[in-house]
Amino acid sequence: MDAFFASVEQRDNPQYRGKPLLVGGSGPRGVVAAASYEARTFGCHSAQPTAVALRLCPDAIIVSGRHSDYKAISRQVFDILERFSPAIQPISIDEAFLDVTGSLKLFGSAIDIAKEIRRLVHEETQLTCSVGVAPNKFLAKLASDMDKPNGLFVIEPDQIQQTLDPLHVTKLPGVGPSAERSLARLGIRTVRDLRSVPVVTLRARMGEHGDRLHALARGIDDRPVRIDREAKSISHEHTFGVDLDNPDEVRALIARQAQDVAMRLRKHNRFARTVTIKVRFGNFETITRSHTLDQQTDETRTIHDAARTLFDHWARSFQPVRLIGVGVSQLTDAPATPGLFDTGHHEKERAVDRISDAIADKFGKDAITRASSLSAKPRHGAHGPGSDTPLDQPPD
Repeated sequence: MDAFFASVEQRDNPQYRGKPLLVGGSGPRGVVAAASYEARTFGCHSAQPTAVALRLCPDAIIVSGRHSDYKAISRQVFDILERFSPAIQPISIDEAFLDVTGSLKLFGSAIDIAKEIRRLVHEETQLTCSVGVAPNKFLAKLASDMDKPNGLFVIEPDQIQQTLDPLHVTKLPGVGPSAERSLARLGIRTVRDLRSVPVVTLRARMGEHGDRLHALARGIDDRPVRIDREAKSISHEHTFGVDLDNPDEVRALIARQAQDVAMRLRKHNRFARTVTIKVRFGNFETITRSHTLDQQTDETRTIHDAARTLFDHWARSFQPVRLIGVGVSQLTDAPATPGLFDTGHHEKERAVDRISDAIADKFGKDAITRASSLSAKPRHGAHGPGSDTPLDQPPD
């Protein structure tokens, strides 16, 4: 997130917008937790003593912060990330690594996913974030800092060295003032300089850290994204450029979203107990309705039937819709145990789902869809996770 705490304060307090703002303590031992980009132009930054920041920018405004609000907004952002992949490694309240390797067939390229995350974050929080797309964690983190604020920077595999070589060595993690001085004594100032030095020389001067720097200078980082918490929900949403005033169009999209959600459950070997729909009206008022099933499931039909029932109950007082979403929660790794009389039904549904998943894996998720999602022609301008083609074009 871009200057997260400060951006939240500027979003919620118009009088702070466009002005240098510091979030943190104002006493003699106060520390800056976040600095707005207006304050950063004066040299202010996080973890800086407030007294130093005020000497650099005497006109800066200081606010103590609202950490409960920041946590709530952080949860919103992580909920968005979880729509695209369960492989999330939080780094802090406003930063995370996201491994989308297993999500490409469902959502398109990593760049497409990055663009959609940025769009959704801005739409749902009115804040901006910067995203780096790259083959590994080190490069992705580096890329995320190269086009701030509100940026998207991509390091393709064949662009790694030309991106790294001109950078100062302090851009590498672990190169602080002491390491910088040690490298300078070897004549190393840029990554290109570092790459030209034999690893034995680096190891002799810097120990095991020399091996690490030797690898980073070549863009090598084999650390996996560690899933520190499991996704608590899976959802798909679509926002429309023109409010939908036909309930049947919404029902068709609910069918497609239920299919996409169920497919993601099966992809990650998860089962859900609760089904939720989310509806946002043209005036941005938002409602959610949930239903807890008798047993956990990953079946498309079961999830669709529950979402459709929730919508039909609400649609008795239908009004034009700006956004519709289907989600599942109460996730578990354990499948339900079918009852004595419904074993055949479940086997048939699971067979249909297996065939659908196999076709989607081979030809793309738009290659197959249920007839219920074709009952109406969606309006142009819809977008969101699971919508890789304009919704006014029929599936193949």
